[in-house]
Amino acid sequence: MEVSGKIIVLGATEEIGASAFKKRLVVIETAEQYPQKVPVEFVKDNTSKLDRYKVGDGVKVAINIRGNEYKGKYYVSLQGWKIEGDSEKQKTVAPSHGVSDSESDDLPFN
Repeated sequence: MEVSGKIIVLGATEEIGASAFKKRLVVIETAEQYPQKVPVEFVKDNTSKLDRYKVGDGVKVAINIRGNEYKGKYYVSLQGWKIEGDSEKQKTVAPSHGVSDSESDDLPFN
């Protein structure tokens, strides 16, 4: 699954417990009729994938849904494993047919 939007919160990397488990939170605001603020956690080595982004950047995040139970209560979280910025998306370029702009002006049809 994926969620796309603008980064509105970019948390610091946290180390938890004796094993120094790392996690980092990013909140994405979607660009829908009713925008949603979606919190996504990156864990372990994936936390460094957020280093090149800042608040305000447009991104697309690949996520997995995670669920667990603790003391009879159930929790759900979204775990990110890939992030791509708007500037990283491939741009489609129209193929050139060997005609320069100056040559195209000489054509009898437009």
